[in-house]
Amino acid sequence: MKLNVNLKKKIQRFCLVLICLVVLNFQSDFPNLQALPMDNYQDEMVIEELRLKVPAEVRVAWLNAEKEIWEPWLSSQDGFLGRQLFWDKEKEEALILVNWESKKLWKSIPMSEVNVVQQKFENNVKAALNVGENPFELIYEGELDKQR
Repeated sequence: MKLNVNLKKKIQRFCLVLICLVVLNFQSDFPNLQALPMDNYQDEMVIEELRLKVPAEVRVAWLNAEKEIWEPWLSSQDGFLGRQLFWDKEKEEALILVNWESKKLWKSIPMSEVNVVQQKFENNVKAALNVGENPFELIYEGELDKQR
């Protein structure tokens, strides 16, 4: 009788260990456990996302400066695929989506060069509106990675 109880306990423990091993084995097959950090996607397409405060009364000046300053410069950059400009009338906000062939190419552009173009943009806007400061506040900048 005592032998029977010990055998039952050993079988129960064995089954418990077996169930744990099976569960752990299936856990390792989940895709999110095998996912790579986003930094490993340096060679995949990325979208630069910018949000600006653009009041209605200066929207046309913003669009003109975008076309005269940023568009030609961006078109000359390696990896530039195109961009889209959106404007939300209610929020008076602009959304700029810039498509890049890869994050690596996008981030290889020196910040000093970007700052020079930004200064030209701001000078263009200030002259067009006859104001002393850039009226477009940067609200957000980030990136979107294409999901598989």
